[in-house]
Amino acid sequence: MILYITRRIHFSAAHRLFNPTFTFEKNEEIFDKCNTVHGHNYTVDVTVKGTPDPETGYVLDLKILKRILEEHIVDHVDHKHLNEVALLDGLIPTAENIAVVFWNIIEKHLPVGELYSVKVFESDNNWAEYLGEQA
Repeated sequence: MILYITRRIHFSAAHRLFNPTFTFEKNEEIFDKCNTVHGHNYTVDVTVKGTPDPETGYVLDLKILKRILEEHIVDHVDHKHLNEVALLDGLIPTAENIAVVFWNIIEKHLPVGELYSVKVFESDNNWAEYLGEQA
C-alpha cells in the first residue's frame, strides 16, 4: 500500500528575473515586469510517498519533514533576495528552478519515504511542480 503525505510551507522573498547574458532590451522583452525587483509570498507543497510504518502508521513523521523544510529551505530563503542566496547561486530564480533546487535539497535529507513532488506557488495563479526524474 502506497500513500502520499504533503507538508506545506510558506516564505516571503524578493527576486528579479533576468539573464545576465541578455541585453537590457532582451531581458525586458522576455521577463517584462518580472525584470525588476519584486516579491512574492511563496507557498511550497512537498509530497512524500511510501508505505506506512506498521508500528506508527506514518509514511514519514510530518514533524521530521517540517524540520527538514525549515532548516534546509525556509531558514535560507525567507525574507531574502533570491538572486543573492547561495541555494540558487547562478540560477534565474524562477518557480521552476526553485522547485528543482528544493527537490535536490529535500531528497538528500529524507530518512524514509520517497520524494514525489515539489510545488512552488508564486501566487494563487502561478506555480511550478517538479516530479524529479519519474516524469
